[in-house]
Amino acid sequence: MSATRVQFLSPRTLRVLSPGRSALFLPGAGGSHRGGGVPGFRSLTSPPLSSSFSSPGRALSSLSTTRRGLPKIKMSDNGTMSRGKVLTIDSMNPTVKKVEYAVRGPIVQRAVELEKELSEGMKKPFAEVIKANIGDAQAMGQQPITFFRQVLALCSYPELLSDSTFPEDAKSRACRILNSCGGNSLGAYSASQGIGSIRQDVARFIERRDGGVPCNPDNIYLTTGASDGIVTMLKLLVCGEGATRTGVMISIPQYPLYSAALAELSAVQINYYLNEEKCWSLDISELQRALDEARLHCQPRALCIINPGNPTGQVQSRECIEEVIRFAAKERLFLMADEVYQDNVYAEGCQFHSFKKVLFEMGPEYSETVELASFHSTSKCYMGECGFRGGYMEIINMDDDVKDQLTKLFSVRLCSPVPGQALMDLVVNPPQPGEPSYDRFIKERTATLSALAEKARLTEQVLNTVEGIRCNPVQGAMYSFPRITLPEKAIQEAKKLGQQPDMFYCMKMLEETGICLVPGSGFGQREGTYHFRMTILPPTDKLKILLNNVKEFHQRFTQQYS
Repeated sequence: MSATRVQFLSPRTLRVLSPGRSALFLPGAGGSHRGGGVPGFRSLTSPPLSSSFSSPGRALSSLSTTRRGLPKIKMSDNGTMSRGKVLTIDSMNPTVKKVEYAVRGPIVQRAVELEKELSEGMKKPFAEVIKANIGDAQAMGQQPITFFRQVLALCSYPELLSDSTFPEDAKSRACRILNSCGGNSLGAYSASQGIGSIRQDVARFIERRDGGVPCNPDNIYLTTGASDGIVTMLKLLVCGEGATRTGVMISIPQYPLYSAALAELSAVQINYYLNEEKCWSLDISELQRALDEARLHCQPRALCIINPGNPTGQVQSRECIEEVIRFAAKERLFLMADEVYQDNVYAEGCQFHSFKKVLFEMGPEYSETVELASFHSTSKCYMGECGFRGGYMEIINMDDDVKDQLTKLFSVRLCSPVPGQALMDLVVNPPQPGEPSYDRFIKERTATLSALAEKARLTEQVLNTVEGIRCNPVQGAMYSFPRITLPEKAIQEAKKLGQQPDMFYCMKMLEETGICLVPGSGFGQREGTYHFRMTILPPTDKLKILLNNVKEFHQRFTQQYS
């Protein structure tokens, strides 16, 4: 790019001269040059000057470049002036800078760097990086369900429908999905709320799951994973300023999607703490404490529950869910139930209960008044199909006018990915007894869930053999969230580096072992306690090695900083 020279003509106008071109006045916030000026010139003007300034020159110099409406001017190497960036870290949306997402934060970025260094032949004390930071099942080796992939293949490439190697039930399912698509193609847009026949299948699935509780397909929205539905609901809920700003209650520890979305929306995050001493249970007294304190500075409007829990792995009892519903009704809170791990329940005596089922079984006093949005996804459970970004949201007792606004928000984004919608259809409407694919489907599904249950028990057992690590039973979901005791010397060293102590711990583990975990500080935790989140997804043989490496590292770390 050729250099540009800039000349002041007046306190409100810059003359910009480009080599090889006629002089120009660039447009500013104040519109065109008002002095009559030079033909062919455009002007770059500052905002009107305040009368409080003693002179125009002083007024202009005392204003920042951004407030003057001027582009930042930088000196190039050859001494000429060049125009700076319009979008800078100082001029960008400030709420975005407040967003943090620990699951893919600095420690993961370092893990990617280490992978690159290994590929370039650099010597490390480990042969590979193990990313145990995220619930990406298939990246960790979990195999997809054959029936799901067969149908998706047929939908993506319909010429395969004549291939005799595909079972007939897969073909008929693919034809049904394609017949519901525009132009009989998976590549066409769908209705913004999702394909009608798939929403009907989701509604029937919910009715079966909840013992016959009715479900209206018009209350189903097909989403881009569960996250899309959660963020969209939060957008509807957030309003007000100052003391009337919307507050949203989230559990601590929490899944960082919630804190990140609330930060971006400038909502107030209201923390309620799960009880680690009681296997991360939820106490109504703690909900009440958090709510009462929050009402002093914001307007609490929603309560978010993750069941089974992420990152803590607890499964809420029916009694607890009933108490939460009564609390929400009494305090006039909108309930958001994140239920993406509903098939991932491992511990004896634990059972998944959907919030909707419990709500309706509590009778009209609650089922006709409490507002609820619940979420599910194709990414977790036995499916592990994270990349397809399929999911759904069901709304209960939503105001009709608000529902119109919700539909409008979905319309702005056109539709969720249609392959993800198709996959969601297969999840809620899998092979049935007597169909050719049924036996294989049940075998694969059972094997995946059984392996996860065994790995949940293994993780708890091994970690609890390590002095300084205490792990609650992994009742459900896909993670352990053990508490770690750190030497005071290590805590002080972390503070010198400006890091949270458990971030310091996890970063040291990554550098020494290649194991990538997420520090508990990224999820929230009680002051003075430290944790890490580790997925249970690696194959059993690799998980055993991983756990043994964690054990040995913790022992070395403790000795080093004692």
